[in-house]
Amino acid sequence: MPDRRFRLPGKHSLFWKLAFLLVGFCLLMIWLSWYWGRYVETQNAFLSAEARTVLNGYAAEAEQAWTVGNERGIDDWLREVRRHEPGWVGVIGHDLQSLSSMPLDDSQMQRLTFMRGVDWPMSRRQKTAPWLKIPFPNDPSLGSLVIELPERFKPGRYALVWQMLTNGVIPALFTLLLCVGLYRLLIRPLNQLREQANAWRADRLSSRLSSQMTARQDELGELNRAFDHMAARLQSTVQIQQQLLRDLSHELRTPLSRLSVACDSEQSLPDLRKRLSREVEGMRRLVDDTLHLAWLDAEREKLPDEDIQVLALWDMLVDNARFESCWPLRQFVCDLDSDCWVRGHLNTLAQALENILRNAIRHSPPEGIVQLGGRRDGDAWLLWLEDQGGGVDESDLERIFAPFIRLDGARPGDGGFGLGLSIARNSLRLQGGDMWAENTASGLRMIMRLPARETEAAT
Repeated sequence: MPDRRFRLPGKHSLFWKLAFLLVGFCLLMIWLSWYWGRYVETQNAFLSAEARTVLNGYAAEAEQAWTVGNERGIDDWLREVRRHEPGWVGVIGHDLQSLSSMPLDDSQMQRLTFMRGVDWPMSRRQKTAPWLKIPFPNDPSLGSLVIELPERFKPGRYALVWQMLTNGVIPALFTLLLCVGLYRLLIRPLNQLREQANAWRADRLSSRLSSQMTARQDELGELNRAFDHMAARLQSTVQIQQQLLRDLSHELRTPLSRLSVACDSEQSLPDLRKRLSREVEGMRRLVDDTLHLAWLDAEREKLPDEDIQVLALWDMLVDNARFESCWPLRQFVCDLDSDCWVRGHLNTLAQALENILRNAIRHSPPEGIVQLGGRRDGDAWLLWLEDQGGGVDESDLERIFAPFIRLDGARPGDGGFGLGLSIARNSLRLQGGDMWAENTASGLRMIMRLPARETEAAT
């Protein structure tokens, strides 16, 4: 039953980058609503510096008028101020009585109980203009100016602008920054992947993503590396198939030319049939081997495997090889016993080992010995097949596994088509194994690495 417990993503996961971005955005918006809201409230609830300067100036003028002319001076000053201030204006003493010749009526006395200072916040919900009490600046005990706040000094005149700025423009700017962050984090890498896919669609298979994209440690980095690996595999497959087609067309020209010459010759009918049969059989083997090699290169899924006893497989292959080569049994030596079991696909492993055995027989002298040996190496078996063919140059030990490579210069078809070792290596790799070559004192040793069967590996 699968484990469905919740697990946190890794420290390089894209989840943490998105979480950091979104949490930062939320905290920024909370700060905006708190700090910026208080600032806007201050700007819209308190009198401006200009208004406080003008009103404090009125209070100073009223104090000067009272000091110079007492009640008459206050009356003259009130008449002058009321010419350009339409609201109510008065001057009162510390006992809340008018210092002018005009006494206060009951409604005015009642309003005096709701006076505010110039430094107090002004409520925008109040329908009537507030009355402000401004003490004389030099001697507050003498009296105070009382004035209805002029309309031009009322705070919140630009409340709509501030509201649009706070609730619209600034959140939109921060949201735009969030979108830019998400774009850089998600959309731009996806756009580069799209450009890469378009390049492949245009047959530019050598195009690769930048190292900056593939070096990312998050999920997009894994996707980028997978894309690059897929591009490399696709390019390799296409190149191999194109090379196989070129080599196949080259290899087919020779037997086709011989067929053409044979048809135009004056050979007897039995000889002609024999020649045609041999050439057709060679071409059939060439096409079959080429198609098999192309399938092995395109097939990336691991083949179904089973436990295989190498000794039993060897006996079956030796029996067929003796019939084809007419070699006696004593020239086929096996140092393995019945305990050698490997894990692999039987038919594919048999074909790979058969190709190696045929190659060893072909390059060994008539009285040569072909020897199979092996040993355990951890959870795998190392198997090797040695011949007495003299070996190859060190520089050619890897080259012999390339398709259509014939180091002995044999004529195509007579000495094989150079596909056997390439097919054998690809077959072993599809089974989780590998294959390489090395020289010995008398010939060439082909070494195969194959997984041991599960019971042996566990032991």
